[in-house]
Amino acid sequence: MEYAVYFPGGGEVKLDISPLKRPGTIRWLEISSSKWEKRQELKPAQSVTLGPPESGAWVALLVEGTALPSGNGNATSAQTIQAPYPSSQVVRAMRLDWSTHKRFAQGSDNFQLAWADDNHLYGAWGDGGGFGGTNADGRVSLGVARVEGPWKDYSGYNVWGGKHAENPAQFKGKSWGMICIKGVLYMWVVPDYSKDGQISHYSEARLAKSTDHGTHWTKANWAFFESEKLIIPTICNFGKNYDGARDNYVYHYFICPQEYLPPRDIKRVARDLIVHKPGRIYLARVHKDEIFDGRDNYEFFTGLDKNGSPKWGGVSAKQPVFEDKNGTGWCMSVSYNPGLGRYILCTEHTESCKGNLGVFDAPEPWGPWTTVEYIDGWGKGHVELNNFFWSFPTKWLSNDGREFTLAFTGAGGGLNNDSFNTVRGRFILKDVSGRPAVRNP
Repeated sequence: MEYAVYFPGGGEVKLDISPLKRPGTIRWLEISSSKWEKRQELKPAQSVTLGPPESGAWVALLVEGTALPSGNGNATSAQTIQAPYPSSQVVRAMRLDWSTHKRFAQGSDNFQLAWADDNHLYGAWGDGGGFGGTNADGRVSLGVARVEGPWKDYSGYNVWGGKHAENPAQFKGKSWGMICIKGVLYMWVVPDYSKDGQISHYSEARLAKSTDHGTHWTKANWAFFESEKLIIPTICNFGKNYDGARDNYVYHYFICPQEYLPPRDIKRVARDLIVHKPGRIYLARVHKDEIFDGRDNYEFFTGLDKNGSPKWGGVSAKQPVFEDKNGTGWCMSVSYNPGLGRYILCTEHTESCKGNLGVFDAPEPWGPWTTVEYIDGWGKGHVELNNFFWSFPTKWLSNDGREFTLAFTGAGGGLNNDSFNTVRGRFILKDVSGRPAVRNP
């Protein structure tokens, strides 16, 4: 049994589904964007009342059994790859307005942004000249940029390294984790590759700090190491200057590296920048006043107690807070959306640099996680399919948390997505109107 119902502009319809003898599914197609919504369960009944998820023209497709429409590159990929967690109970979908897409700093990638006390965003890029530079012109291994202004009219400046830099870069490396606390910037720095391939982005993660908004940086005399199964960390971002934080702790997320079968003398760059399978992410916390004082101040999540509260311990006792058998990327982002009251985690799955995006949300830094988006070929028809990093700068969230700016970057080899990209979007929430899109009597 199959039904297709067209809704040109809202309304409801009561549909006789008495021929339905076994559970089925319903999918909504938004006509203007050609995007499929996530599946909903349809149980056998005499009738069902249908109403589109939101305004505009929609088609509802009801199918008996488990058959699903094939969708397109912008749809969720649950048809072919199973997401690791159930669907979000808060966010039903993400909508992007590609007419707002902006691209700057061609040839420079990464740019995880932190909202500082001076009301500007700061973030690190890699292997390029930053804003106003190219892949070669002004190229540095690691640079820090300042982004000023609102989401619709911002400007970027090279604070530390890059083309026409305000200050020279002091050391090499890469970073996907920055935060501002009490006017001090902190960023996780990982090494660049050595010529013999024995040192990589994975070898260690060392914190650096700047007390002058990125003008100068000082590295810590301690680090976390690949041998501890901890690589390329990020930091959960809250509001301006860490306002609105959950508590007095700073939360750090580490990728668990895949166990490698090839011998260690194989050139590592070819195998390191991969999706790590099985995917595991570890969580550490440290008091915000002790973030730079030493690794012994960091406590790792070790599981939940019988009351569901988190337990904390040493690095050797750590347990993952996030798992995906399809893998996690070699970098990620985490931020808190106060309007929604949700922590948002973004990372890759399945294969790197293919636009395979997973977006997950949770009520706490340690979970439990649910799935907002889990797609293949993110950006198809709009940008090249080589993205590997996405983040939600907290400065550019609307007060209610529904509207956002998504920053992203990719592996364009100096071209296209190898740059600083932004696109405006909105979260579509579940049951916004007070009634579900499908109602069985």
